[in-house]
Amino acid sequence: MRKKLLAGNWKMNLAWNEAMTLFANIVSESKPYLDKVDIAVFPPSIYQRQCFEFAKQNKSAVIVGAQDCSAQNGGAFTGEVSAQMLRSIGVSHCLVGHSERREYHHEGSRMLSEKVERLLEVGLIPVFCCGESLQDRDNDNQTFVIDNQLDGRIFELNAELFSKVVIAYEPVWAIGTGRTATAEQAQDMHEFIRGLVQSKYGAEIAQNLRILYGGSMNESNAAELLNQPDVDGGLIGGASLKLDAFISIIKAAAL
Repeated sequence: MRKKLLAGNWKMNLAWNEAMTLFANIVSESKPYLDKVDIAVFPPSIYQRQCFEFAKQNKSAVIVGAQDCSAQNGGAFTGEVSAQMLRSIGVSHCLVGHSERREYHHEGSRMLSEKVERLLEVGLIPVFCCGESLQDRDNDNQTFVIDNQLDGRIFELNAELFSKVVIAYEPVWAIGTGRTATAEQAQDMHEFIRGLVQSKYGAEIAQNLRILYGGSMNESNAAELLNQPDVDGGLIGGASLKLDAFISIIKAAAL
């Protein structure tokens, strides 16, 4: 049975004292649930080491992840952070291809596949994001878009490497808009993604793959979404910045 994973993506939010207070509270209040649910926090890059050290000192299994990494190994790339650097400060997971990176930073399939490769080369787990726009959803093109985003590059990984990847389905029209896919819509797309993986890599890898839902999951809809058979957790934005909301989602996943 796939263990659920709840990943809080803090994006570009919180001052240092706010971030460390929130992380400390998450570490404290998540203790009763860590045997049933994997919990990850993806803070801004300048807080990652402090979060890792705090979790380690408190013997907590809360995972520290990164929101992005460079497609390069190193060199004259001002402002970039390599996968090896992330690994050296205790990061174990990294988002790749979040819709905001695709839209605002114009990241295409080639760059995203290179980022996935850099992460896998140093033993980090890519959380690969995919999702359709409102226009694509309204035109009933969502399955075509997802197929293209996955088949374009990530499906070029061999089976051993692909088995280390987590996929996050994030309908773009449901991020930061207050809208969310219904539980049935989320399940349909997760089932579709698992089917694509099965056709490429076989039933065992498909059944072990964790697929997270990343479209405005919150304390009100989490239980219904997480109860779907192919929804293996959540990539949570705004609700992960509020302690009570995030812990409520964790409790829902632990049931």
